Amino acid sequence: MNVPTLQKIDRWFGVPLCFGLTIVRKLFTRTPAPGPAKVGSILFVKLAEQGSTVLAYSALQRAVLMVGKENVYYICFEENRFILDLLDVIPRENVITISSKSMMQLSSSTLAAMKRMWDLKLDAAIDMEFFARGSAAITFFSGAKSRVGFHSMYGAGPYRGDLMTHRLLYNPHLHTTSMFQVLVECLKVDPAQLPTLGFEPPSSENCFPPFVARPEEVASVKALIPQSPAVKPIILLNPNASDLLPLRQWPRQRYIELARRLLDKFPEVQIGFTGAPNEADPIATLVSEIGSSRCIVFAGKTSLRQLMVLYTLCEILVTNDSGPAHFASLTGINVVTLFGPETPHLFAAQTPRNVALWAGLSCSPCVNAYNNRQSTCRNNLCMQQISVDQVFNEVCRVYQMRRSGSALPALVA
Repeated sequence: MNVPTLQKIDRWFGVPLCFGLTIVRKLFTRTPAPGPAKVGSILFVKLAEQGSTVLAYSALQRAVLMVGKENVYYICFEENRFILDLLDVIPRENVITISSKSMMQLSSSTLAAMKRMWDLKLDAAIDMEFFARGSAAITFFSGAKSRVGFHSMYGAGPYRGDLMTHRLLYNPHLHTTSMFQVLVECLKVDPAQLPTLGFEPPSSENCFPPFVARPEEVASVKALIPQSPAVKPIILLNPNASDLLPLRQWPRQRYIELARRLLDKFPEVQIGFTGAPNEADPIATLVSEIGSSRCIVFAGKTSLRQLMVLYTLCEILVTNDSGPAHFASLTGINVVTLFGPETPHLFAAQTPRNVALWAGLSCSPCVNAYNNRQSTCRNNLCMQQISVDQVFNEVCRVYQMRRSGSALPALVA
């Protein structure tokens, strides 16, 4: 199922479900004992968005320090576990998945996930979704004695019942990486004290494990690159922005103009276009409009792991605000991320190799936790305000720094 369908299910079925579960909680569950709970195992609930999983890396590390790697679990949609496996912060067998391919598979796999959670007899569950109802229900059904998550408080956020033992106020002034860590730290706090927190916000910096490609993986990806006689420097352009928020797309005609200008400026450079399999044909059409043999279509030709390998072989990635900006932060590639309906102050990849371009219009950001990241906007002026000149100048600056050796050193294992 696509993202809009899942959002509708979350709204129309999630609201009454959370209301009913709230009544069950108030009638049949015990009030938590005063003081911080004893925690020996922790479940993270983050169903969607692999980019957010990257931002949650520090939170996962904190949980590992608290209870040990083997006692940290994670539940997500099946198609979103790749980056979690890549981060290798918890055992792969500790990842519980739900299939969203159809309503039947969604129902059956959710029931199977619930059984797995009950069998684990979890001490704590942390809902990392901002105000989704489905994740709140899963957190409640996990059976965990301590349940941490955001609460609407005085109507500040969308309704999703009263299912958490540790109710937290969402702080729109903290970077998402810091906010995820706060959720973990709340397990050390007496629930009666919340939402007041007596500690400073954790750092938003992440120290990622570098992605290391195997020699045979490098060879297989290099086989996709025309070599004449050797692989030329490659600048990647990623025009897609996922189904979650199409408003994040920079006009495709500007990617065409950007590619042409980069090809003219740097005769030694090749331009690669990445994208999902369903974007292969539109991107092939885009490349044909550019009309250069130095353009390469990678869309639909790589797995997610091969895409990571490709990042290690390239100089710069230009991308709309989406998962690839975060995946690339695990490699030594430089990234230029284009922001519009969301703000880099909360969602930018936390690496010195990432540069965020954002027009900062009066109506932007229009997408936030309080509106379930949905917008009534039909004309993304915030993206259109980012000019080709801005992106071109930034890419040229970074490329010339890399070629001169003055850019940041490459990641090492």
